[in-house]
Amino acid sequence: MNVQDGRTAGKLAQPGAGCCALLLAAGAAAIGVHLLAGSGPVAFGATAFVVLGSLGMIGFGLWRYRPAHPLPWYLLSASAVAFAAGTTLRGTGLQPLDDICTLTGYAGIGAAATLWLRPRQARANHDLLLDSGLIGLGALLASWTFLISPILSSSEPGAVPLIAAAYPVLDALLLTLVAYSMATGTSEPSLRLLHVGLLAILIGDLGYSLDTVGARLVGDDVLQAPLLVAYLAVGVAAVHPTMTSLGTQRHIHPQHSRQRASMIAVALIVAALVPVVGSSPTFLDRVVVSTLFALMLIGVLVRSERAIVRSARSERRAQYQADHDMLTGLLNRSALLRALGQSRERWPEQPLCLLFLDLDGFKMVNDSYGHAVGDELIANAAARIRRVVGNRDVAARYGGDEFVVLAPLDREQAGALAERLLAAFVRPFELSVGEVPITASIGIACDGPRSFDAGVYELLREADSAMYHAKERSLGYAYREDVRHLPTEPGRRVWLPKGIDSTVNTAV
Repeated sequence: MNVQDGRTAGKLAQPGAGCCALLLAAGAAAIGVHLLAGSGPVAFGATAFVVLGSLGMIGFGLWRYRPAHPLPWYLLSASAVAFAAGTTLRGTGLQPLDDICTLTGYAGIGAAATLWLRPRQARANHDLLLDSGLIGLGALLASWTFLISPILSSSEPGAVPLIAAAYPVLDALLLTLVAYSMATGTSEPSLRLLHVGLLAILIGDLGYSLDTVGARLVGDDVLQAPLLVAYLAVGVAAVHPTMTSLGTQRHIHPQHSRQRASMIAVALIVAALVPVVGSSPTFLDRVVVSTLFALMLIGVLVRSERAIVRSARSERRAQYQADHDMLTGLLNRSALLRALGQSRERWPEQPLCLLFLDLDGFKMVNDSYGHAVGDELIANAAARIRRVVGNRDVAARYGGDEFVVLAPLDREQAGALAERLLAAFVRPFELSVGEVPITASIGIACDGPRSFDAGVYELLREADSAMYHAKERSLGYAYREDVRHLPTEPGRRVWLPKGIDSTVNTAV
């Protein structure tokens, strides 16, 4: 068996997976019996089996896995009891009592969801809250037109219409919580089952709300089936081992933002169709629909603006990473070459000097202490160079322990800058292995203010050659004029493109 097969087998054999499958099958069978029986003792027994089984599974899960935060599961248990009481009392004439029980169940679900979702609120997570709110507003706008407004327009006296109209509002809030939870991750089976249970409650409430406005589609036995599915899903979620991971911090992936954008688009389409539904909207309908529409449009505009700002920030970050060396924060070689080509546009009518700096003895440090200490030395050397070089000058890491500085200076000013750079290396470097003394050698190549006497690569070659002249003679720094007319000695290094041998033998 290979490693992948072993991992797959481990996942399938984890404790509780087979038990969850059996419980789902048993619960589905009980729901099927309830639908076939319709009403009577058999249907009541199937309903009691699912409800009591759900409570038992929650208790078993709490005892078996002992989650760090068990309060949300206790709240779900209390909500299950409240929903069962409300369903039992419905149709018995005790009108306020059944609604009180059902609304108590909603309160328990909302509290449990809030406790689970609070740890997922990462910093700067306003986009997720905004997207979830827009989805909830879209649902509330549709609910007002199709459910809430007809309920409030009914002729029933007292607080009955107000209580009935509260259910679609609570469903919109519940949908907002579900959208927020789904956006922060749905990888755990327990979380997926809880989402199924919450969505089943929404479907069941939609059926009851349609029944309230006189658009009855199915019988009472079918209306109770989604609630039974919710009981079953919550119970099996409590039995699964992943129930202990609910409420932990989640990483929000970028693709989830695109998924939320798709849900928002659906909500906007529904909202756009709402005003054309209905024949004679009242003044209250116009006020509510207009307000909800305005809130949705404001939310979409804010979301679009934040998306534009985030995209611009990402582009700047990508451009910075493309132009800069990640170890030192200085420009990299490709950005340096572009800066050299654009130098006359940046500094017109000014003399330019290029300083090529190389660390003396870096290879010994790298070989003695390792590449990690070598990188530490490179980063510290770059920091000293950055402190010496002005903000208007160009500083870059050319490669390895080689650095380049381009500045609008004449010959004397470039020499003064080289002396300041060399002085920055007098003090030993404080590294993780202790104090490490390192010096530097600098080659200088300058050109007049009108145009380059040589091309970009020629200027780099001459500065590099001057640097090696300074290194060989321990001069600290040297100008290109010091070595331009010197004969090439056997074995001496000359500047060539990377990948080509940099020594020549003139003894042949």
